[in-house]
Amino acid sequence: MRLGWRQEKKGASVSHFQENFVAQSAAVRVRFGAGVRHSIADEVRALGCTRALILSTPQQADTAREFADLCGSLAVGIYTDATMHTPVAISDHAAAYAVELVADCVVAGGGGSTTGLGKAIAYRTDLPQIVIPTTYAGSEATPILGQTENGRKTTLTSPKVQPEVILYDAELVRTLPVGMTVTSALNAMAHAPEGLNAQNRSPMSTLMAVEGLQAFKGALPKVIANPDDLTARGETLYGAWLCGTVLGQVGMALHHKLCHTLGGSFDLPHAETHAIILAHAMSYNAAAVPELLEPVSRIFSGPSAGLAIYNFAAAMKAPLALRDLGLKETDLDRAADLATQNPYWNPRPIERPALRQLLQAAWAGDAPAA
Repeated sequence: MRLGWRQEKKGASVSHFQENFVAQSAAVRVRFGAGVRHSIADEVRALGCTRALILSTPQQADTAREFADLCGSLAVGIYTDATMHTPVAISDHAAAYAVELVADCVVAGGGGSTTGLGKAIAYRTDLPQIVIPTTYAGSEATPILGQTENGRKTTLTSPKVQPEVILYDAELVRTLPVGMTVTSALNAMAHAPEGLNAQNRSPMSTLMAVEGLQAFKGALPKVIANPDDLTARGETLYGAWLCGTVLGQVGMALHHKLCHTLGGSFDLPHAETHAIILAHAMSYNAAAVPELLEPVSRIFSGPSAGLAIYNFAAAMKAPLALRDLGLKETDLDRAADLATQNPYWNPRPIERPALRQLLQAAWAGDAPAA
């Protein structure tokens, strides 16, 4: 990480020093490298474990079987029912299965759905976790668990859900389709602005947010041009780790509140929803704290943070409209009502009329206000 980074503003060298801040980092072992998944068994042993439960979605069952083979006799079972938005019923069932098998750790291979299931099991059983991402979700780097029950998505933060080991293997994202690559990357990038304008930000979280965004700005176009570019794939995973780590150090704000509402209550796809909301949430907050989000407009070369990200997303051919995900225009009033209930802290007050206007623009795919 280039910790010596300094932003250039009006000819001056400006550091990210704050007179008062608290910085906290979790004890997580992180390994990067093409082919690093072949060391799963070594990581299980390093945790002092001998009975690993392998997790995946139904679509990635083959990956789960590969990981079980790599673990050999250390794998005691495979559970392949991980589901988007982490339904409580599935988490309860998976945790009971882990107990039945007398598993002493979980190995989660996949994106945010599988990572979420591993966290949910750990929250219920306190089992250690090894996460091997196959997307750029970034949630593997946080102590945050989002769960869905009765049409509502809620989140909690606990050291129990922080994975102990993360293995970033560029070979595992090499075959991720370009469309999914873009939405997953924007999902990860969304963690960085939440850190930049957080009330409990620190110089370290700001540095990581900026570095993570810079990594995506440079590497994502290369991945789109050549999906087999393992160096670029590795750099996008690096960006996902940095941005995810940022979110693990600060509180979530408007962006995540909106996405949790839209995903949990309207069953919209996770990454695509984050990709669309990102520019609009930043534009909303930039009206109150433009100086905190200035790095976004500078990195992505735009007149404002929201427009800079919107234009970048459009150039990457990301989805831009919630209506294309199946959300009805008649759902927007209810979405605005739900998003204003129990709001997360936000640098700009949550005002329903302005929020409803934000959702209208995101639904239609319009550019956010400058």
